[in-house]
Amino acid sequence: MFEYLILFVVSLVANAFSAFAGGGAGLLQLPALIFLGLPFSVALATHKLASVALGIGASLRHFREGTLERRFVLLLLATGVPGVVLGAGVILQVPDRPAQLALGVLTLGLGVYSWFNKGLGQDYQPVNRDLRGSIIGGGVLFCIGVLNGSLTSGTGLFVTLWLVRWFGLDYKRAVAHTLILVGLFWNGSGALTLGLQGAIRWDWVPVLLLASALGGYLGAHLSIIKGNRLIKRVFEWVTMLVGLKLIIG
Repeated sequence: MFEYLILFVVSLVANAFSAFAGGGAGLLQLPALIFLGLPFSVALATHKLASVALGIGASLRHFREGTLERRFVLLLLATGVPGVVLGAGVILQVPDRPAQLALGVLTLGLGVYSWFNKGLGQDYQPVNRDLRGSIIGGGVLFCIGVLNGSLTSGTGLFVTLWLVRWFGLDYKRAVAHTLILVGLFWNGSGALTLGLQGAIRWDWVPVLLLASALGGYLGAHLSIIKGNRLIKRVFEWVTMLVGLKLIIG
């Protein structure tokens, strides 16, 4: 019971912050699974499966706001899911430390970049909506999808910032798309691929799913009622913490 309590509390806190900032649940949840004795591959697959509930919890709140745009729903699904499956298909055969170190540096850079761009994501300013912009944007989302399938923390944050920087979404809209599409479909695809190759700690899954769903709903609710400025600041802190965690190991 004590083990389940630790899982529930860590997962609830991690997913609430993730739902508010637009990513980063793995910062706390994945290390906790490893600390409790799971091998990396089993912990990763279990974390991915639990993160699907984050998308469900966030979806229940965000769907009421009507912030999703059909073009980004289709773009994130068409370009991201194949990348996730590709990344998840190769991660169990390659060492992850060098890739995690590089991802940590990039993730830390996201937070620093956003910090020094004061007006970034504060207003909705649609750009790059033509064919060229969609192809470039989709190509980058495919690459982020590969990272999402193969690594653990921070890739949702990449999607959030990319939607803000390239397509001109404000942070609130970007977070909504990231949570629902990355949380539900990207992580679901990754969990399925990893689960077929490795293993999932099924007796922990119900606790993690419940905590992830509750955390996702709570974080999404806070992101809706709070302004873009606070979301931006939380995003920056989460990205820098995730980056440092990946670098330190």
